[in-house]
Amino acid sequence: MPLFKYKAVTKSGEVVENRVDAANQFILIKKLKRNELLPIEVVQISSLISKKNKKQKKNIESNNSVLKSIRNEEIRKSLVSKPSVITKIKRALNKNAKITKRDIAIFTENFYLLKKANFNNIHALSTIINTTENESFKVILEDILLGVEAGDNMYVTMEYYEGVFPPIYINMIKVGEMSGSLTNALKQAREYLDETMALNKKIKEILVPNIVQFVVLLILLVAATLIMIPILQDTLNSVGSSDQLPAITLWFADFLNNFINIWYIPFGIIAVIALVIYLYVRTPKGKYNFHYFKYKMPVFGPLIYAIEFTRLIQGLLLNLRNGMRIQDALETCKNISNNLVMLSLIESAINNLLIGGSWIEPFEKSGLSSQMVTEMLRIGMQTDLTEMMEKLLEYMQIDIDNIMKRIMKVLPQIVYTIAGVMLIFVTIVVLVPMIQMYMGTWMFSAYL
Repeated sequence: MPLFKYKAVTKSGEVVENRVDAANQFILIKKLKRNELLPIEVVQISSLISKKNKKQKKNIESNNSVLKSIRNEEIRKSLVSKPSVITKIKRALNKNAKITKRDIAIFTENFYLLKKANFNNIHALSTIINTTENESFKVILEDILLGVEAGDNMYVTMEYYEGVFPPIYINMIKVGEMSGSLTNALKQAREYLDETMALNKKIKEILVPNIVQFVVLLILLVAATLIMIPILQDTLNSVGSSDQLPAITLWFADFLNNFINIWYIPFGIIAVIALVIYLYVRTPKGKYNFHYFKYKMPVFGPLIYAIEFTRLIQGLLLNLRNGMRIQDALETCKNISNNLVMLSLIESAINNLLIGGSWIEPFEKSGLSSQMVTEMLRIGMQTDLTEMMEKLLEYMQIDIDNIMKRIMKVLPQIVYTIAGVMLIFVTIVVLVPMIQMYMGTWMFSAYL
């Protein structure tokens, strides 16, 4: 077994070196990561010895050794010492330090095009790495390439970076590699990322301006009530006017003053409720109920389920086209979603197949899938399942588009209603008293 020399950084920031036996470089790197060590350099001893045999002048270091020393020192300093203000600003301004969905989308698009051009995985990854500008993402791609060169599938390494690649994305790649249809899987993954980014962009365009408007109105309401209303009341009292500010204005001013005095009580109650919900969601039953709520919640619930069920059917279709049994196809697509409800439905479908039952039954009994969807699958089981799944995907895509249209129609109405109510409340509580004072009607009662 080859002998390797590695240099790594511990959690405390200490740089350690050692020599170990390992099958290959990739396996050693994964072992170091499992032991909470950050690899800096992993070199096979044979190549290291050949480098040492090269004659060099005394007191003169090669460019590579200088660069490695600088890199090791920078990593050690970044882990041990606290970054300076300038470093923090540079990191904040350096957009490449954060891996975004756009980076993953560009990678997927490029990988898909290269696979269509009959590039193998190693050649395609090497080409993409050379053109990737995001240094953080480049390191991950190099790790994936290392795994592929060691004989592993890409999804195996991607699972180590679940915080970067969405679970659905990883499972799409897994289905593609297991079924031998990686090109089609990359196409589906690209479409999934495009749809997700487009939906997020539409929602942000609706929510962000209105949330900003709501916050501004709320600040205006609170500041005007605490500052302007007392001034107006003192003005009326100082001239002896019998006029009174609107009752709702006085009520809201008293409410704010009382809230300021006991603010810790409502905040404490909210914190306790949030903690209880958080602890409940961390339990298996609580997590399952929360995931079920995701599918049943108003506005977005049906869309979330429809998208994830569509991904499941797409994965099954890829596997079935490559000759897999329905049971094996379900097993491969089991982690298409991290939602426990979807996972339990797939597990129930597999168990039904093992005892000779129908794998469609769990989805039908759940009440989440429409009768049209389950009926099309039943007909497909009796005729040609792959052909029926293709038709089902077309039907579900139309259904998803209709759901998104309804959301884009309802969501602005909800947001505009909330902002409108806040604007009316600000007008009644703050603007009406100020207009009354401006009109000067209170001076007549003061004169009388």
